[in-house]
Amino acid sequence: MNDIKRKWLDALGTPSYEIPKEPATFIKKYEYEDFDLEVYVQRNDPKSLQRIMIAFPKNLTSVCPAVVIPFYFPEGMLGFDPATGEIIEKYSQIALMKDLVKRGYITASADAYYLTYTQNIYEKKGFDIWDEAGTYLRKDNPDWSGVGKLVSDTRLLIDAVAADSRVDSSRIGIAGHSLGGKMAFYTGCLDERVKVIVASDFGIGWEQTNWNDIWYWHNSVDEFMKNKMDHSELLGIAAPKPFCLIAGEFDDDTSWDMVCKAPGYKTDDERLKFINHATGHRPPKWALEEAYEFLEKWL
Repeated sequence: MNDIKRKWLDALGTPSYEIPKEPATFIKKYEYEDFDLEVYVQRNDPKSLQRIMIAFPKNLTSVCPAVVIPFYFPEGMLGFDPATGEIIEKYSQIALMKDLVKRGYITASADAYYLTYTQNIYEKKGFDIWDEAGTYLRKDNPDWSGVGKLVSDTRLLIDAVAADSRVDSSRIGIAGHSLGGKMAFYTGCLDERVKVIVASDFGIGWEQTNWNDIWYWHNSVDEFMKNKMDHSELLGIAAPKPFCLIAGEFDDDTSWDMVCKAPGYKTDDERLKFINHATGHRPPKWALEEAYEFLEKWL
């Protein structure tokens, strides 16, 4: 392991408990016209479980590639609630999980830790839940970070996907939007099982988004900036792994400048792609289609 990767792993920190290595438990299956959906639960720390949803193209006859799609909760990346069939309007136009399974990939997502590492979830709303989850996480694990927890849970999701006999484990990609973009970027850079990364509007620069919130890096950001650690360095760990950045609001042209600084890539490297729709936080359909084509090229 090189020194730079070790530096970033040290920054993520370590939990006060051993990360569970237990197989996911099957809960339920839903069947739709275009794909089937299986729901699992998987232990992600000694006290809690994360839900996992895995979508499969219809009538699989051989193993196929998979795309892991981290997000707040998997229904968001499906664009609907499988239990009720109700469309989730807020996310229905950015339903990466549903879009990609229709393109022939096995896709998977899971609950983020704000839903699993909290005590008063039904009494709080919005980012107050994240604040509580991050606070308890740091209290219980003073040598860990919120980003470390997000990476840990995403790697457990990859474990579940890679263990499925229907998945070609040599062809696993990762894609995410916003929070999911942060999770996709970090996990994709640090996990060698991931062969291609797509991250949408996650704010690659320290000052572009809320990296200093307690559920992410908290006060470590000041130290990173002082030591000139930035995400071009983290991306360099993954080089020459294909990486696509979708910019819209938090990411912009300056984000591409940082990507191009990453060691191990050339400025005109075809393994790097930048899509700047500049229309706000939610990527339009054409931007997602370009990103899906990038995945298809490299996966």
